[in-house]
Amino acid sequence: MSQVNSQEERQKVYDYVRTMLADGMVDVELDPIHYETALNKTINRFRQRSSHSVEESYVFLELEKDKNEYRLPDEIIAVQSVFRRTLGSRTGGGTGTNFEPFNLAYTNTYLLNSTMLGGIATYFMFASYQEMVGKMFGSYIEFQWIQQSHTLRILQRPFTEGETIMLRCHNYRPDFNLLTDLYANQWIKDYTLAICKGILGEARSKFSTIAGPQGGTQLNGGDLKSASKEEIEKLDKELETFVTGGTPMTFIIG
Repeated sequence: MSQVNSQEERQKVYDYVRTMLADGMVDVELDPIHYETALNKTINRFRQRSSHSVEESYVFLELEKDKNEYRLPDEIIAVQSVFRRTLGSRTGGGTGTNFEPFNLAYTNTYLLNSTMLGGIATYFMFASYQEMVGKMFGSYIEFQWIQQSHTLRILQRPFTEGETIMLRCHNYRPDFNLLTDLYANQWIKDYTLAICKGILGEARSKFSTIAGPQGGTQLNGGDLKSASKEEIEKLDKELETFVTGGTPMTFIIG
């Protein structure tokens, strides 16, 4: 989705908040910056508290010779696994090997003669053997994810140029994705409205009344602040009960 479409979705939230505050029938003193700040705070809150704000993705990274650290995009918050396409090479002088002798031996011995040899136990032992060989000869890459700087540190020094690895990551869902989500959309609108009520209540509570010819006008700053607090507590509770589409933590409660 383009930046224009994303801005349109944000505008829908602003229009919803203005309508719920009866803007047009009464004078609402909020400026555009107040609506924008409230929505940004809402999205940040959602990212902090809801598992529905992240998604799993796969990213391809091209390694450079003798370079161990790579800066990843800010949207990526965790790297779970690193995969290589082949066994690779630790001796230098090439980009790896596409010929895997152990796999070929298993194919010739057990698959082509499946009626005579092999079985589930044989396959299990072969798979375990292949995993051990991979650990010994470079099939797996040890890494460290530094969240503060969004840096992936490869613990083995790459000896070759141009090898492509695949990263299994968790990254934030884009703002426009959250704003169009079936479960998160209404929660974001209501939380933004609650924050705007608090901002408006804070401004109106500076003065209890406005002077007028018949004793002045009573302002509702205190009522708006109380309503804002109650709605925010209610919406935070909805995050805990996964109303917004989050995933419970299995047997862990609290």
